[in-house]
This record gives sequence, C-alpha cells and structure tokens, in this order.
Amino acid sequence: MVNRYEIGYRWAMRIGIGQINTTIGDFSGNRRRILDLCGRAVADRVDLVVFPEMSLCGYPPNDLLDHDAFARESLKSLRRLQREAPRGVAIAVGYVDRNRSASGKPLLNSVAVVRDGAIIHSQSKTLLPTYDVFDEARYFEPASTRTVFELGGRRIGIAVCEDIWWETESAPGTRYPLDPVGDLLDAGAELILAPSASPYFEGKVAIRARLLSRIGRSSGAPVVYVNMVGGNDSLIFDGQSLVTDAEGNLVYRAAGFEEAYDVFDTEAPAPLVSIEVDRYEEIRKALVLGTRDYLAKTGFSSVHLGLSGGIDSALVATLAAEALGSDNVTAFGLPSRYSSEGSVADAKRLCESLGIRFRLMPIETPFAAVLETLAPHFDGAEPDITEENLQARIRGMLLMAYSNKTGSLVLATGNKSELAVGYCTLYGDMCGSLAVIGDLFKTDVYGLCRHINGDREIIPESILTKPPSAELRPDQKDADSLPPYEVLDEVLERYLLANRTGAEIEAEGFDATLVRRVLTLVGRAEYKRRQAPPVLKVSPRAFGTGRRMPIARRIYEA
Repeated sequence: MVNRYEIGYRWAMRIGIGQINTTIGDFSGNRRRILDLCGRAVADRVDLVVFPEMSLCGYPPNDLLDHDAFARESLKSLRRLQREAPRGVAIAVGYVDRNRSASGKPLLNSVAVVRDGAIIHSQSKTLLPTYDVFDEARYFEPASTRTVFELGGRRIGIAVCEDIWWETESAPGTRYPLDPVGDLLDAGAELILAPSASPYFEGKVAIRARLLSRIGRSSGAPVVYVNMVGGNDSLIFDGQSLVTDAEGNLVYRAAGFEEAYDVFDTEAPAPLVSIEVDRYEEIRKALVLGTRDYLAKTGFSSVHLGLSGGIDSALVATLAAEALGSDNVTAFGLPSRYSSEGSVADAKRLCESLGIRFRLMPIETPFAAVLETLAPHFDGAEPDITEENLQARIRGMLLMAYSNKTGSLVLATGNKSELAVGYCTLYGDMCGSLAVIGDLFKTDVYGLCRHINGDREIIPESILTKPPSAELRPDQKDADSLPPYEVLDEVLERYLLANRTGAEIEAEGFDATLVRRVLTLVGRAEYKRRQAPPVLKVSPRAFGTGRRMPIARRIYEA
C-alpha cells in the first residue's frame, strides 16, 4: 500500500534517490545494489525509489548490445528484481528491453516501474544521442509513445536522460524533432522522473540544473533527476542527482563522485540549493574516482608509473595514491645520462610525501647497448630526436616488463597539451593502460597541483617551479619545441573545444604563424592518439571516442 500523507491540499510523496555505481554486465551485482537500497527505502516509508538509466546492466554497454545474451540477461535480471524486491515500495529502474514491433532496431533503452512484484509502467527513451561519446541510435529504437502512470494520487512521467534536452542543443546544430517532456505534460504528468547516465565534464551540473529549472518554470511540474555515479572506461559519472520544485527552484543536490541514497518529500518545505563548485576540487574527485573504478572494474589492484621529477608524473602519482592507497602505487625513477640530480631528488621527495614505493632503475646501460647496436646502421648521422625517443621507449619497455611480471598496471603520465601536438613518444611515455591526466591541458595540470597542495606541501614546490623539460638531451626545455603553454593551451582550447577555425583564432589576436603551426601539429599527431590508452574525460571534448578524426587527410585545420 502506497504510503501517503496530506500537506495542505496536495498529496505528498516520499521519493528515494538511488544514486548507485554500476558495473557494465554485472547484472547480479547491480541488482544487489538496487535491492539493498530498496530495503532501506521500505524502512524509510518511501513511496518510490528512482535509480539511474540502465542501472541493471551498467552504462554504456556499447557493442555488448550486439550479443543477444546481453538483452536476455537484462530481462532475466528485471524478472528477478520483480520477485526479490520488497513489497510496499515502487522502483523505477533502467534496463535493456527488446523492441517487439515489426520494424526498427532490435532493442530499447527503457525504465520499468516495479511495484509489489508487477511492472506497473514502462517507458523507453525517445531521444537517442549520437554526438561526442554517445552512439545510442546504433543500437536502440526510439520510443514511439510517451505515457504517464499514477502512483500515490499523482500522475508521473518518465523522461530518460537525453529526453530532457529537447530545448537545448546538446551538440552544435543538433535539434530534436520531438519534445518528450512536452508530451508527458500534455498527458497530464504532475511530476517528471529523469533517470540518467550523464557523464561528467567540467560545468555539467550547472547545465543540468538549468534544464530542470526550465521545465519547472514552464510547466509547474517538479523534476527528480537521478544520475549514475562511477567510472566506466574513460567516462566518469559524477552523480550529483538533482530535484527541482514546481517553480523550477533547485531544492536538492546529491553528493558528487560517490554513491548516495536520500529521501525527498515532494511537498515538505525545502531550502534552495547552490550549484556552485570548486573547479579543481571537482576535477580532482573525478580523476580519483575514474582511476579507482578503472582498476576495480578491470580486476586489478596496483599501479606503477615512471616518475621523472616533472609535474605531470607527480600529479598522476598523487592522484593514484589517493585513489588506490599508497601501498598499491610504485614509482620508478628511470634516469638517463641527461637526467638532472634535482629531478631524481624531487621524485624521491614526492614518494616520501605520498608514502609510495620508489625504485631506481637507471636506463644508461640499455641505452648505450641500443646505441651501439644501431651505430653501424646510422652511418655516423648526428644525434637527433631518434636518440631522444629511444630513451622514452626503453623506459616504456621496462615499465611494461614490470607490468607483465607483477600484474600491476602502467599509468601513462602525458597531458592533453602534449597529446594534442604530438609531444609524446609512441611505445615510450605513451605506454600504459590508462591516461589519467590526458584530458587536462598543461596549465590545468599546474592549477590542479596548486589546489592539491592547498594548506600543506604534498607535491614539492621545486617540481612546480622548474621549467618543464623531457630531459632527453642536454639542457632541454619544452619551450625549445613548443610555444609557452599559456599560449598553446589558449589556442588548443579554441580549436579542440570550441571548434574555432584557424582564421577565427587568428582574429582573436593570436599570431597567424603560431596558430597554423599548432593546428598542423594537432593534425599530424592523430596517428599517435589512435594508439594512446583510454583518457579519463573531464572536458566537453576529450581525445578518444568523443573526437573522431581521419588520420589520412589533406586538411589539418578547418
């Protein structure tokens, strides 16, 4: 029996927010998470508990959806949930359904409402995103109808994730032909549920809040938005579930980057909630969560990396220690004949600060041996980038050997600025199973390190203040090969994130020669990025599936 109580003239409803961390394909584990919260919801006299999009199977399953067994297991898990769920509470849960019509894609992205062992309502997703990291139209048929159901005296509609984005261009030039929320409101919906699996990028929570607020202001309908949390490959789901009231005011915001369960009373007085965030603190939490879940969900527990004494590897080591615990992180100092004593000392100091293991493995002996082997074939040619890359590749080989022997995963330490212009070595510093800071421009690497240091020095100040250098030749500095990072990152941000053309960037006051050189470097490095490890996404457009550019092309900027 639905638990209701009257406040004034309206029936109030107690709604549970089930912000859970799911694993793709772990049907039994995901179902256990759901059932555990449902038990708490019954104890809390909750009427309806809402879980994220595809919470039974995990998101995004991608081409696992091409296997018939995946849909079969999804439906089997839903039937088990019907039998095992406690009575007295309704449960809105996301799953993969079959398309039983005679045409269209074979699957549906659906949400079922289960109550007392029966499915009392089901709604499939209408708007299937095909931009950035999304490719849902590849697998799913859009919903042909949008209907409401009644619970506790309220008519409720379900808009699955993208279905609330109709009025906003989620990608430039993208407008949807249907308004799912409008259809639900036309059908008499008094409350909108929005189960979601919305990946994080900087500023995303403010965008979501504006969308929900717009619905309330224009319709008088509250919105309960429940988002997934956790890392799945390169995607990080931040949670931060939201509720807006009938006037569009934000009255609830769940914790970010962690699982959350809360109970929200639809008619109880609720204070307004802020969406202000600390930019670098949010990025830190995202990268820590993404790293932790990547290891946990792939079955690994320890990582190692090359620690050069530079700022990039220092940041990766710091994030890894927080994500996995210092006992599960090993740093290798891999000095060459060009490495400074200060760099080795800085690496040791950082490891002492973090409490992680530091092992020294000089590369001079293998480097000299490779040079001797190659000398007859180089015909006395002068040293150049070849010898620089050899050092990086020897380091990569040694780190991968340790991975093979111990089962520890290598973390790549390159940043987005380097990946963009190809200032990195294939099979060298690009070795690894995860690029933790591959979506952070170099200037943001500095900003995040300063934030982490905060009230006490964790990353040695000497690492933050010395000029960046790969230390692969005498007195080498990054500035010898690249524009100052402050300028480079401004150009890259406009080109990669805002889709500005070279001419448009130049018109903003940037040197034309510099702009065209940078854009050319970006284009020529595409083949390297195709071979890079997964990059944890924290920006609106990260390298990987969210940016698909041809390698063989004539144009390097547009």
